[in-house]
Amino acid sequence: MRYDFTRWLPAIAKDSTDSNRKIALSVLGVAALGGLAFGPTAVAAPVTSAPHEGAVAAIEQATGKSRPGAAEESALTTGGTTTKPSADKPSREKLIPHGVQGAQSRIPLDDAQLANARAIIEEAKESGVGERGAVIGVATSLQESKLYNLGHLGVYNDHDSQGLFQQRPSSGWGSPEQITDPEYASEAFYRALKNVGGWQDLPLTSAAQTVQVSAYPFAYAQWEEQAADIVAQLW
Repeated sequence: MRYDFTRWLPAIAKDSTDSNRKIALSVLGVAALGGLAFGPTAVAAPVTSAPHEGAVAAIEQATGKSRPGAAEESALTTGGTTTKPSADKPSREKLIPHGVQGAQSRIPLDDAQLANARAIIEEAKESGVGERGAVIGVATSLQESKLYNLGHLGVYNDHDSQGLFQQRPSSGWGSPEQITDPEYASEAFYRALKNVGGWQDLPLTSAAQTVQVSAYPFAYAQWEEQAADIVAQLW
């Protein structure tokens, strides 16, 4: 399904049902998980740099992650490879052309997170940003929401940020229903990314920050390796 972003992204646009893809975690007690997405002309406000102590339990309950074995350790978290390289898998040079910046972080992934990663990667293909764009998108969502499609978090919500990329309706990204649709949210992110001049040649954190305008502009860099592993396996 395609969308017209002109009316939703006035500062970005150059020109004037799958249940897993639709679930938005609207649980009280889940905190903002990273620098949140503002419109490109908005001023970034301070946000929490780590989850509130109630966040982990709330996410686990909402996703079933607290069940034994719900989040399985794999190459997506350890940095290894679960399958032999094949000709149709993107090369490391395409995924990380500039090398990583700084220490890298990794988290275990459950089925909901993997489904959201697939949605981001599929939209990268549709949008034409390729493997590198997919890495930027997945890394951005890892920082913003840990790849969970978060709904409104009540008293812990940062402004009106929601979804995989913590996009804000008040900054022109779309309605709450749209930005909690992984396909819409991903296409909106990539539409903005393509309007960043020379984004392919920028370090990941610079490209992501130009779109997101985060209060923590260097936080995206830590997810580049895991994002590359995810894209390599799910492409």
